[in-house]
Amino acid sequence: MTPGPANPRERWLSWLGTLGDVARLRVLRLLEREELGVGELSRALQLPQSTVSRHLKPLFEQGWVTKRAEGTQSLYRMMPAALAADMRELWRMSRDHLGSAASFDEDDARLAEVLAARRVDSRTFFGRIGGDWDELRRELFGDAFVSDALLGLLPPDAVAVDIGCGTGEAAERLAPAVRKVIALDREPAMLAAARKRLARFSNVEFRQGDLLAPPLAAGEADLGILMLVVHHMDDPAAVLRALAPGFRKGGSLLVVDMASHDRSGYQQTMGHRHLGFSEAEMAGFAAGSGFTVRRHVRLRPDTAGKGPGLFAALLVRS
Repeated sequence: MTPGPANPRERWLSWLGTLGDVARLRVLRLLEREELGVGELSRALQLPQSTVSRHLKPLFEQGWVTKRAEGTQSLYRMMPAALAADMRELWRMSRDHLGSAASFDEDDARLAEVLAARRVDSRTFFGRIGGDWDELRRELFGDAFVSDALLGLLPPDAVAVDIGCGTGEAAERLAPAVRKVIALDREPAMLAAARKRLARFSNVEFRQGDLLAPPLAAGEADLGILMLVVHHMDDPAAVLRALAPGFRKGGSLLVVDMASHDRSGYQQTMGHRHLGFSEAEMAGFAAGSGFTVRRHVRLRPDTAGKGPGLFAALLVRS
């Protein structure tokens, strides 16, 4: 650690400059909670390791974080009690004025996944391989078997609808597990790609139509999935109202979409109409639509993913 400026005024301005970067504040938030390596911070913050290292350098040099070696890696930690009084007060003010934000919630959720993946030390086989177990299992069996096996819980005589099917990824998973899949999309190009992808299945029917006037007979669908579609819709409540008549009473609709976030650039670069949705917003969309939200859960974040966190909401036709 190199000494900071001797002049108190220059030192204070230097600290302000360092904490003036939101990425560094995100780093400090996590290091205040846990001792972490660069790779762990990279996965939790969705930042390249080189970027994390660049931010850690001034934080370490100014004394905001400590560093220790463990094997071949360096571990970092922030301990406010060990900071000088004026640094501790500046950090307290910075943290308090930041308040809460969707990006911080995502950081916290990914940190929980990073911590869960750490190796454990035990005398049993599973304890010894600990954090390597997922990789070992993936090497032996691939990635798809868990979700494919869970599809066996679906009723085999069900009619399922993949709403906004795109290229047919969800329909491809559903087809072997149910009697019939309706692949529904507004765009002919998407349906053409889905037809090519799903050509081997005889129980998939393709329909073109708008979600505000879906080509579904009354009570035709037993279950459906609306995967990463709602944030593109101007009026999500209107979509649910339009879809409800096509589901039988007691039928279920699984909505998977982005949780509330603050990445406003998506609206310009990707045409998103909404910055994700909260649980309360989903309940509001469902109110009066003919669906009732039965369950709402945040999905476990994939630390390799670059996008916002996701949720799954199970809606039941009332």
